[in-house]
Amino acid sequence: MQIIDAHAHLWKKQNGRMGTLPVTTLKNGQSDVAGTVRQMMPPYMIDGGNTAEVFLSNMDYAGVCAAVITQEVLDGNQNAYLKEVRRLHPNRFRVCSYYDDGVIPETDGFDGIKLCACKLRCPDITQYASVFETAQENRMFVAVELADGDTQTASLYEMIRQFPTVPIVIGHFGMVTRSGWEEQIKLAREPNVYVESGGITWLFHSEFYPYPSALKAIRTAADICGMEKLMWGSDYPRTMTEITYKMSFDFILKSNGLTPEEKRLFLFENAEKMYGFKDLPDITPVMHMLD
Repeated sequence: MQIIDAHAHLWKKQNGRMGTLPVTTLKNGQSDVAGTVRQMMPPYMIDGGNTAEVFLSNMDYAGVCAAVITQEVLDGNQNAYLKEVRRLHPNRFRVCSYYDDGVIPETDGFDGIKLCACKLRCPDITQYASVFETAQENRMFVAVELADGDTQTASLYEMIRQFPTVPIVIGHFGMVTRSGWEEQIKLAREPNVYVESGGITWLFHSEFYPYPSALKAIRTAADICGMEKLMWGSDYPRTMTEITYKMSFDFILKSNGLTPEEKRLFLFENAEKMYGFKDLPDITPVMHMLD
């Protein structure tokens, strides 16, 4: 089965923030996050770089043919690097432009715009209509991460209504472990709205592999908006501090709770359609030392 990752991160060097405090790269996969050392990446990423080359190696090993690179306030503006990644690997990646409050987002060389709505100064998303206008004018999608529950669903719905031709992707599976997450999933009943599961293994981390509650949540979401509106995402590399890249989707492949057709939709076909991937490579699995 071909697989597309709808939520991953790349950077040469972090230069982000948490609140008003800086996030900076250290060594051995660690970062200084607002004054606290955190394991941001697997420890073998020793130089602080989270590069496309390392990710492609993980993708090829796991059999993932393409990925969507989103951005985060935590990592800072990675536009320059991601434009180069998109240029070098046009068949493997789609990339999001970074949006910061009050700054017109870049469009040249990007496929979408990332709106960290949960971290905006104003929680009312209608105040950022210019982002959706820019996406509409440049035929881009908007990737949105919302505050927990239904805090921002009404204002995002207004943008969905005003910009029906702009594809909108809701991240982190609606923050599935928080109360009221289903209200975010309901937005995907609209024709131009999708949901991706980036970070679902983080949100159900206390349960750990094979994440039975995550599988139940995927079924619940499918009952709300239809499996054709849901996409898998890994949230690489942060989730790789505890699991392998392959484990981030293997629990879905091995599940008896989804049909083969539902797995194809969730892991590949929906993302292929949504992001317009073409000419994807055929990845030949390599036998490893445990086979």
